[in-house]
Order: sequence, then C-alpha cells, then structure tokens
Amino acid sequence: KQAVLEQLPAMFDGVKLAAVATILYIIVRCLNLKSPTAPPEIIYQDTLLSRYLLKTCPMLTKEYIPPLLWGKSGHIQTVLYGKMGRVKTPTPCGVRMFLPMQDGATATFDLFEAIGAHTTGDDITMVICPGIGNHSEKNYIRTFVDYSQRQGYRCAVLNHLGALPNVELTSPRMFTYGCTWEFGAMVDYIKRTFPQTLLVVVGFSLGGNIVCKFLGENQSNQDRVLCCVSVCQGYSALRAQETFLQWDQCRRLYNFMLAENMKKIILSHRDSLLAMQCSNIGDGELNRLYAATSLMQIDDSIMRKFHGYDSLREYYEKESCVHYIHKITVPLLLLNSLDDPLVHPSLLAVARTLAEKMPNVVFALTQHGGHMGFFEGAVLFPQPLTWMDKVIVEYTNAVCRWEKKQSVCQSSSE
Repeated sequence: KQAVLEQLPAMFDGVKLAAVATILYIIVRCLNLKSPTAPPEIIYQDTLLSRYLLKTCPMLTKEYIPPLLWGKSGHIQTVLYGKMGRVKTPTPCGVRMFLPMQDGATATFDLFEAIGAHTTGDDITMVICPGIGNHSEKNYIRTFVDYSQRQGYRCAVLNHLGALPNVELTSPRMFTYGCTWEFGAMVDYIKRTFPQTLLVVVGFSLGGNIVCKFLGENQSNQDRVLCCVSVCQGYSALRAQETFLQWDQCRRLYNFMLAENMKKIILSHRDSLLAMQCSNIGDGELNRLYAATSLMQIDDSIMRKFHGYDSLREYYEKESCVHYIHKITVPLLLLNSLDDPLVHPSLLAVARTLAEKMPNVVFALTQHGGHMGFFEGAVLFPQPLTWMDKVIVEYTNAVCRWEKKQSVCQSSSE
C-alpha cells in the first residue's frame, strides 16, 4: 500500500500531462493551426484581360494570411462574421430610396455618394446585393461601402424585401432566393438618375446568386456594367439542399440557425402576409413554419409560394443562377473559400468549370476565410478591413483601368 501511495503523485502528473496533451491536440485540430497559408487558387483562361488583371491585382496572387490563432478555422471566421460582422464598423451616411413595384411591393435601397473622385475620373456606381435577410445596416455592408466610397465609388445597396425591421410590406411577398425584381428596379433607377455612370455589380452569398441570375436573364441587363463580383455563393440551390442536411462541418447546425433567423423575419411580417386578400400564405403555412427546422422546410411551406412554384424542386431549379451565369459576358470574379462551412466543396465545380471555359471569368478559391469572413490580422485581433473588402475593390479598380485604356485606344484609332 505504501508503495502505491508513493506512486500516486506521479500517476496524477501523468494524467494531467495526458489531459493537457489531449486538449492541445484538439485545439490544434479544431483551429487548423497546422494548415499553411497560401495564395488563392486561381482558375482562368490565358487572355490579355486575365493577364492584366492578375498583374494589377497582386492580392489574387499573394498569400492570404488570416489571424494566426483562429483565422484558419472556417467555423470561427463564419461565426465572427455572423455575430460581429466587422470590427470598428464605420457608419456611412446615405439616403433611403423607395421604389414602387408593379405587383404592389415597395423595394428599398440606400444610396451613398462617393467620397472623392475615382482614379479613372469616371462616374462609377457599385450596385450591391447583400446576403440572406441582410440590408445596408449590416456591419459588413457598412464597412465595404465606406471603403468603396473612399475609393471613389458611389454605392447603392439593396435592402432585401422584408429584411428591414422598420419597413412594412406593401404586398404579400418577401425576398426569395433568386428573385431579381427588386435588384433590377434599383439598377434601372441608378441608370436613369445617373445617365453617365458605369456599374460594378457586387453580390454577397445569396446576393451573389441574385446578381449573377440578373445579369444572365437578359443581355440588356449588362448594359453599362463594367464587371461583376460574386462572393461565397453556392451556385445551385438544388445541389446545395442535399449538402445542407448533412452533419459534415456542422452544416446541419448552420442550416437550423439560418432557419431560425428566417422564421423571425417572416413572423415579423405575419400580419401583413395574412391580411392581404391575394396572399398565398395562410394559417396552415404558418403552422408548418413554426415547426420548420431547416431552410428547405421554410422554402417549401412559405418562400416558393410567393411566386407560385408548384414544388420545392421547381423553385430551386428556376431560381438558381447556374442556368444563367454562363450568359454573362462582362468580366466576372467568383470568390469562394475552401473552408466555408455553408458551401460544400462539390458546389464549387460550377465556378471551376465556368472559369475553365469562359475567357471573362476568374475563379479565386482561398484555403481559409470561412463564409463571408476573410479576416486579416497578426495573431489575435482582426483588422477593420478584410481581405474580401480589399480584393473586390482592387479587382474592380483594375477592370475600370482596363476599360478606360480600351476606350482611349478605340477613340485614337477612329
């Protein structure tokens, strides 16, 4: 017994060391600390434009370096973006515009004038479509708008129909996964009000699907458009719904959290949706909404009925940009992160194939960044501006200069 008692302290020390080693191993694995930083993988066709863009957009060919301690975890990047948005968020001053739609809906967007002139001297407007249930007051949008304004861009930001808590619905529908009506109304307003302006189209997450679908729906939608940038979209809702029900990378949990947020948005307009006589939404649909635990269930019980789709499959097929994106002819930058927990890597085949076949498309895939994170920083604290904010503006600046050079060359040859 005495011998056993003498060995106990050493045994406890061994257990402590094993516990510490286990915890450190879990931390290293969860935070992905052993993963090396690397430049984005760039898929493109070798053209004069792509060579120029890669030469004048060094961020696309240099390492993206996230914060050392947590930046290599796609989950932490995603959660920080979702909860915090950005750090030291500015508050750009804009004007809210209201646009009556043909079906009685009222689209709203916020207009922010440029701070200073653009480097090309041209009048350029960024038309921006935020992510699911988002609007111009979200921190990541405010940060991006403020930075773009200071680079000489006027910014117009769509507020998704029903997303603003203080704006009532005037028709029995809300924003949906691929409805381009409100975005199109905003673009038309900008073109009419600023006849000399050129457009840069930017879409985040769900907004990426909307802007790519909008540009591909009709060739005239690309008039006066210099380029388009889509960030962290999944390209095909029909394929995404299968992956969104999987527990891999906690995707099912994210699905549940997004569904709960959508519930709150829809239920905040419950009275408006029920009160209108032409509404497709009734008590039965709302009861199914209360029980829903995934976005697919919400889409099936509520969202598809806003536009009269007979099935969820039809809704996803018709609303996805995958059937329209190949019709875009202006320069198109597609940005995704490999560790995005919301977008399964298999969905990125659409972007990869597109970039391999179309000379106007560049697909940039980072190793880290999560969903809409892309934070940069040294060890712990992220910088106010993200890699995403800076690379979008750098790319659009390069396209603007390219187009300016082309127009000057054409003028001189005439």
